[in-house]
Amino acid sequence: MNKFKDFGLKPEIIKSLEDLGFTEPSAIQLQAIPKVLESGKDLIALAQTGTGKTAAFSLPILEKINLTDKNLQVLILCPTRELCLQISEDIRKMGKYLANLKVVSVYGGDSMERQLRDLRQGPQVVVATPGRGADLIRRKALKLANLKYVVLDEADEMLDMGFKEDLDAILETSSSDRQTLLFSATMSQSVRKIAQKYMSGSQEISVGERNQGSLNVSHKYYVVDGRRRLPALELILASLPGIYGIVFCRTKYQVQDLNDSLKALGYSSEALHGDISQTIRTKIMARFKEKKINLLIATDVAARGIDVDNLTHVINYTLSDQDQAYTHRTGRTGRAQNKGTAISLVSRSEAFKVRRLEKMIGQKFELAKLPQIEEIYVKQVDDYVEKLKTLDISKLKLDDYFQKLAGSLESMSKEELIKRVAIEKLTPFIEASKKSLEKNLTFEPRERGGRSDKRPGKRNIDIKDAKELELNLGKAEGMNIKKFFSLINSSKGRRKVDIGKIRILDHKTFFTVPKGEANYVAKALSGKKVTGKSVKVK
Repeated sequence: MNKFKDFGLKPEIIKSLEDLGFTEPSAIQLQAIPKVLESGKDLIALAQTGTGKTAAFSLPILEKINLTDKNLQVLILCPTRELCLQISEDIRKMGKYLANLKVVSVYGGDSMERQLRDLRQGPQVVVATPGRGADLIRRKALKLANLKYVVLDEADEMLDMGFKEDLDAILETSSSDRQTLLFSATMSQSVRKIAQKYMSGSQEISVGERNQGSLNVSHKYYVVDGRRRLPALELILASLPGIYGIVFCRTKYQVQDLNDSLKALGYSSEALHGDISQTIRTKIMARFKEKKINLLIATDVAARGIDVDNLTHVINYTLSDQDQAYTHRTGRTGRAQNKGTAISLVSRSEAFKVRRLEKMIGQKFELAKLPQIEEIYVKQVDDYVEKLKTLDISKLKLDDYFQKLAGSLESMSKEELIKRVAIEKLTPFIEASKKSLEKNLTFEPRERGGRSDKRPGKRNIDIKDAKELELNLGKAEGMNIKKFFSLINSSKGRRKVDIGKIRILDHKTFFTVPKGEANYVAKALSGKKVTGKSVKVK
């Protein structure tokens, strides 16, 4: 089957697909659609994000449901509000020529009254997040007695987000003769358990190997010292003037710090993490999809449900503790037949993770070198020239003036004019970035197992004369070298104190001071606040 019409779908569905420009089914659609159309068996489908899973389950369901029946026949469960809205909109587009089709989306963070009104209109299809779906079932507003299909989309992410109890409540309540369709990027142990408990005699299909990354995505990594991640990222971003992507961090504190730093450097970025309200998140996502924002800085949880097809890059500022998260992160680029690039910043101690990830996704990672200043300047000019080519000059009505302007420039050769334009474009960038970029490029990473002793204002302290102190804040609470010294220098009436070795761990920071200054430093810092948390010193 090379065309959607070969599946025997209704003419109304084929017409809507033609309007959308869909002609040839993707690999997951080729496998899933016939099985749902021809069999009443449950289905487990493994495929990465961006491979066309929504159409894979929606098209056969639209073909088979009874549009004259106002009872709920299809319940689609997905992890986030954004994905819920996206699936609902996609189904409406694919079924826009089907008379009487009603699709309703229900999710947390929105008016319960509005959603209850929508449900009373008798939709055949409801797309829900698990928490709101379970709540509406308890209110007897979501009635599952006539349910024909339950779809678990992004099942692994729903379970990772802690929705197991809600899924149990929904699946235990729904009609026993339903057909369950489970779609997931990975087959984790928790996904396997839920399939074993609520699905019987299921068929299983897979596009590529389990956890395999998209072949449209190339993978690069840079080995950088942990304290130099931001300067390294600055170099990388400067060499990618047209970047449109997501930068992932492990914690919300890292996300906020990085976003603040990038904004200060002039980048168009916004932060997405657990403390961002739903209203602000919606506005950020709308601006991101309109490309008014070039970079989203996000945690794994906050990025779930983001559905944008044309991202050029995904950057792992810090790798996740869970290897499978790499598949979810990088699956957000290289979608809809586009090419994408995944970039990871790793320390020397994390190099083993790269080998492990290569085995998991079945693809090699390229070890890349940080770009040089000349390379960055060339990229900036190339990007500027490409933008010049696309400018629409047809609307200008100043032909006589431009003819006069051309005459005033005749004394310059074409090559000289081009050079002048390029220099004029690059001068602000060069002035703003030269010191920073040169500093980054001349940075010599420390030898493995050693520690740089070239911190500004630091003098080596003989360990015999030093005492180690412990702060109750670490990386997870947003502590970094910059904030550490800001804290040290914030004491009123402070006196000069030498700081020795510093170790910033996940939830603690250790540093040494001269023995005679230990009590003074502990007392001076205790009770101060960093990122809203009180400092305690041992």
